Amino acid sequence: MPREFTRAERVADALQRELALLIREEMGDPRVNFVNITAVDVSRDLSAAKVHVNYVDARETAERAAGVKVLNGASGFLRTKLAKRMQLRIVPSLTFIYDDSGRRGQELSALIDTALAADKHNENLSGDK
Repeated sequence: MPREFTRAERVADALQRELALLIREEMGDPRVNFVNITAVDVSRDLSAAKVHVNYVDARETAERAAGVKVLNGASGFLRTKLAKRMQLRIVPSLTFIYDDSGRRGQELSALIDTALAADKHNENLSGDK
């Protein structure tokens, strides 16, 4: 039997889709260009949502912090737009958080690739003797 999704999970999924569209279409600030919403965590009572974001392009720490600050400053605007687009009795308050798990994953993957290449190189050297 398939797993049932909770209301909070369904709302989180819908918020993720709608926020991605709103940020892309409604916000003209260049500090939030190329933002990617990686996850949305909604509280059980649907009153609050943590929106995890990262950037498609490589940005400095100060630029990432400025972008998240802009998003948190625009959370009221985004919440108002969400209320008009979604049919929810309560639209959660939004808190944007920078998520560096994608970058960390790439770094770890590169480390693993380097270690595997070194092992293969060491096997070739020991096999030649």
